[in-house]
Amino acid sequence: MITDRFYILTGGPGSGKTTLLTALEQAGFNTVAEVARAIIQEQVLTGGTALPWTNQQLYTEQMLHRSVQSYLAVKEQAKSSGESLFFFDRGIPDTLCHAVMTGQGISAAMDAIARAHLYNNTVFILPPWKEIYTTDEERKQNWKEAVLTYGQMKAIYTRYRYQVLDVPTGTPDLRKAFILAHTKG
Repeated sequence: MITDRFYILTGGPGSGKTTLLTALEQAGFNTVAEVARAIIQEQVLTGGTALPWTNQQLYTEQMLHRSVQSYLAVKEQAKSSGESLFFFDRGIPDTLCHAVMTGQGISAAMDAIARAHLYNNTVFILPPWKEIYTTDEERKQNWKEAVLTYGQMKAIYTRYRYQVLDVPTGTPDLRKAFILAHTKG
């Protein structure tokens, strides 16, 4: 099955996901960018309101829609790429986690989307790492929120029957080696 080659890297904000994905990309692996950050950047640039600090519901709808679009585009790409692995910076269940954390809950439609768009059963979660945590223009969560997000992510992925593996802290190369030791392909 093609989606067995789809691995998610998730975790709270500022845990090193982007750095780790860059290391995987530099090693020749396919990586899929996070849609949430792109939405924020686009909305700020265009004066839009689909922002987590302006309109949570619209932002969540955009995240879900764009996550599905990204997933389907990668699925099409994977059909022609043989045995290549794909590493996603967050997956569709991350949107569901966001909905729960912002009090919106998971609708039946959201649940159905998450169950219809599957990834490899192994999900890599990066735990909070205070030594590297920073905020920026798109990442406004404080440390306490980052820790809470990590716990909620773990709970959501477990709810959808994924096996969640904690990626140990360390250099990007050590983290990359851990992930590659736990992937098929």
